[in-house]
Amino acid sequence: MKIMAASDIHGSAGWAERIVETYKSEGADKLLLLGDILYHGPRNDLPEDYAPKKVIEILNREKDNIIAVRGNCDAEVDQMVLEFPILAESMWLTSGDKRIYATHGHHIDPTNLPTFLGKGDILLRGHTHVAEDIMLGSVRSINPGSPAIPKDGSPPSYVIIEDGVAELKRF
Repeated sequence: MKIMAASDIHGSAGWAERIVETYKSEGADKLLLLGDILYHGPRNDLPEDYAPKKVIEILNREKDNIIAVRGNCDAEVDQMVLEFPILAESMWLTSGDKRIYATHGHHIDPTNLPTFLGKGDILLRGHTHVAEDIMLGSVRSINPGSPAIPKDGSPPSYVIIEDGVAELKRF
């Protein structure tokens, strides 16, 4: 199975559309959203093309192929309008021989990783709006950043995972 992961759309209809287009052009089987789907939050400026109702429409068209975890800006009321589950704090996935722990990342301390993450596991997280692919001890940490509100000069990015291989890619 080929999975595309993206994070922190924050209500940007333009980026929601581009994410779906990229997911389709990549030929991915599932689109994994790492939280912060509809709203920008109190610490962020409004993203370009801010239109949460349009994002709802765009993503609901793909509801059968989206899996998601909850971000710190996602609320239970969002689940009332999104037709795919968004309230899981985290999920485990497998790809090839790799275990992947997907979470938004706001409850993860990179200097003190949870003990359930083991050698060779992949921590897939968002939240910081900074794209990165780094090793944290024996755990690979990949963050697709935020295409809608990138920070620290981070490029708009996403992650492709297939047969145990994960790659951070630019839009």
